[in-house]
Amino acid sequence: MPASRWKTDIFEILEMFADEERDFNEMVLAMNMDDLMNNEQLIEEDQQSPTRKTDEFPEEIPILPLRGLVVFPQTAVPLTIGQPRSIRLVDEVVKTNRLVGLVASKDASVDEPSPDTLYRFGTLAIIHRLFRAPDGTIRLLVQGSSRFKIKEFTATEPFLKALVKVEPEKVESGLKIEALARNVRDQFIQIAELVPSIPSEIVASINSLQDPLQTVYNIANLQRMEVEDAQEILELNSTSDKLRKLVGILTRESEVLNLGQKIQNEAREEIEKVQREYYLREQLKAIQKELGESDEQEVEVSEFRIKIDKAGMSEEADKMARRELDRLSRLPTAAAEYGVIRTYLDWLVSLPWSKASVDDLNINHAKEVLDRDHYGLDDIKERILEYLAVRKIRLQRKDDLSKQDYKDSIRQEREGVILCFVGPPGVGKTSLGKSIAAAMGREFIRTSLGGLRDEAEIRGHRRTYIGAMPGRIIQALRRVETRNPIFMLDEIDKLASDFRGDPASALLEVLDPEQNVEFRDNYLEVAFDLSQVMFITTANQLETIPAPLRDRMEIIQISGYTDNEKVKIAENYLIPRQLQENGLLQDEVIFEEDAIRTIIRQYTRESGVRNLERTIGSVLRKIVTRKFQKKRLIKKVTVKHVHEMLGRPTFMPSEEIMKRTSIPGVATGLAWTPTGGEILFIEASQMPGNKQFKITGSIGNVMEESAIAALTFVRSHAKEYGIEPDFFEKTDIHLHIPAGATPKDGPSAGVTMTTALVSLLTKKPIRPDVGMTGEITLRGQVLPVGGIKEKMLAAHRAGLKTIFLPKENKGDLDELPEEVRKSIQFIPVDDVSQILKKAMVSEE
Repeated sequence: MPASRWKTDIFEILEMFADEERDFNEMVLAMNMDDLMNNEQLIEEDQQSPTRKTDEFPEEIPILPLRGLVVFPQTAVPLTIGQPRSIRLVDEVVKTNRLVGLVASKDASVDEPSPDTLYRFGTLAIIHRLFRAPDGTIRLLVQGSSRFKIKEFTATEPFLKALVKVEPEKVESGLKIEALARNVRDQFIQIAELVPSIPSEIVASINSLQDPLQTVYNIANLQRMEVEDAQEILELNSTSDKLRKLVGILTRESEVLNLGQKIQNEAREEIEKVQREYYLREQLKAIQKELGESDEQEVEVSEFRIKIDKAGMSEEADKMARRELDRLSRLPTAAAEYGVIRTYLDWLVSLPWSKASVDDLNINHAKEVLDRDHYGLDDIKERILEYLAVRKIRLQRKDDLSKQDYKDSIRQEREGVILCFVGPPGVGKTSLGKSIAAAMGREFIRTSLGGLRDEAEIRGHRRTYIGAMPGRIIQALRRVETRNPIFMLDEIDKLASDFRGDPASALLEVLDPEQNVEFRDNYLEVAFDLSQVMFITTANQLETIPAPLRDRMEIIQISGYTDNEKVKIAENYLIPRQLQENGLLQDEVIFEEDAIRTIIRQYTRESGVRNLERTIGSVLRKIVTRKFQKKRLIKKVTVKHVHEMLGRPTFMPSEEIMKRTSIPGVATGLAWTPTGGEILFIEASQMPGNKQFKITGSIGNVMEESAIAALTFVRSHAKEYGIEPDFFEKTDIHLHIPAGATPKDGPSAGVTMTTALVSLLTKKPIRPDVGMTGEITLRGQVLPVGGIKEKMLAAHRAGLKTIFLPKENKGDLDELPEEVRKSIQFIPVDDVSQILKKAMVSEE
């Protein structure tokens, strides 16, 4: 066959199928119309068929399973058949009486339902029209006739067959039935008004129906509902029950449609409002143009253009700003993106691209300011003066340095500095940042990172998100309006992370002098130079800071204060500030030095001075209260006054040590904590048993292993210390480290545990003025530990006079203040036996 003739035949076949489908759909509508308008005539015409007589109703009929559909009696329904089993059934039925049983499946997802998955009630129907589609499926037009109930299935191949029994419905009459039928018709008419797809002819025909059963079936056939609800209507015997069920379904459908109509109306009103506003704005533009005036949008665009010219942006930022401004000028002001672009441009033009504070490079002035604001902290003050000195000489030799042959084409020239102050709370880390800013003549900005867990807080959000904004770094620079402030990132050791990202990783770029020259915030999408910013971070401990981030910062350790330093800080800073805050003149109340020392030693135990300042404030408040109670005003605070106003001392370290170490088995150790150094008591006790060893006190794995190592050393050297060889076989030992509610870990209590055990077993108490620290091995060697400075300051606060420490930590003593070195005897040791010889109370 020629190609052209083949194409012609195809088109003719497709056109024929299209005509067939149109005729098929028209026949469905016509049959439903006929059923509604002349149902009685149809029944009379089909009385010759066995489907109309109960006594001639076939006992066995083929069953066609339906998925997601229930066919009712007295209705015409189109069906599409695609399963091979169903096609075989149809081919067989059309050769005989065209009768088929239509039964709904309980699970619409099953392609070939089994008898167990079919409902027991169905509808006997006659196939009026058959149409085979090009895709191999068959389209049927069936007319429901009678309701039946399946008694049992007789065959499953080649298709389902079953024995059935006709189940005629119970049709009542009366006013109640008439009212229900009328209610159903009225509700359906209301729904049809909201659903344009229901033809008006169908609505008119249903409105004229009088038979209540016919009303139920025809409306249920046209109404959208779940298969379970449709099946329930089919299975109900009473017409009144069917009507009540249908009333409930129609009521709910009416409410849903009315709500949807309301939503559509609101949306339409909103769209009309936007269109009206747009039309009015366009008219306003035309009027302003006729009058020679500029509209609001043109004025705004002109203002942004002037700001961009004056902002001094980088080339990349300037290009981005002008491109966004060009987009803004072409958008209507009512557009949603107009506000997004306007906010973005506002951020760009308000950043300090070229604004910078002039550094005060007077070294002597900077030293005076730092000494005025803070006592001690010599390491930090020296580092700041070094920075200023280098800045000053670089400016003086700028021309000479530029002429040198040395050029680094890989690394950026680093101008900023990134410091990390690490120390216990209350030693002045945060306030020191303000003092540095004042000394250098720069702006100061602080942001807290404690608990921060969202990376976007550092880098910002993409502009695609609603409510997006830059991160904290860019926001802070906009507030201070300078590109070279002193930027303090507080509590950097308390960063968190979760599914939203890791803020510590985002800070890697910010705190890298070679990368932050092109810091890119997600919101800005252009590079901003952070190299001029002096970043200062603070932390209580280094261990929780990620190693890559820690490597980018210059670490400066700040230890706790000694008693003498606290006295000077109280006299020069804390007392004057508290006098001012409590409404007292500077010379109205003075503190004796002994009174200050009493507060330090008996009412506060800390590395910093926060509690000291609070306690001084408490004393002054009580003095002010006494004044208004007509009592004698205290002008000089003595030790006696301190005890009167503060009550019983909170801490008595010397008495506590004397009391605890007076019995054998208790040793005083030294511990490091994020809040500074602390003294630590190790208690050992024995009892009859079977060589069990118990360790308590909320300790970690490392500390538990140290205790086991200490016991092993003592057992292996029992003979040297006069302990019976079989002593451990009949004795239980309990080692406890108070306070039990405070978690503890680390190896530095090894020598203290060993000393406590030897003291217990030899029944020799340990000297109350002795403290010790160091890790122990199974051979009794004493290994070095960390936190020596903080531990020695804690020993000084507690009044200890002799400290045993590892010999390899001897160099750390050079960092201690002179008053600590003079008041304590330090004995470096490399074997625990040296401690055991000198720590015990000697027998007289």
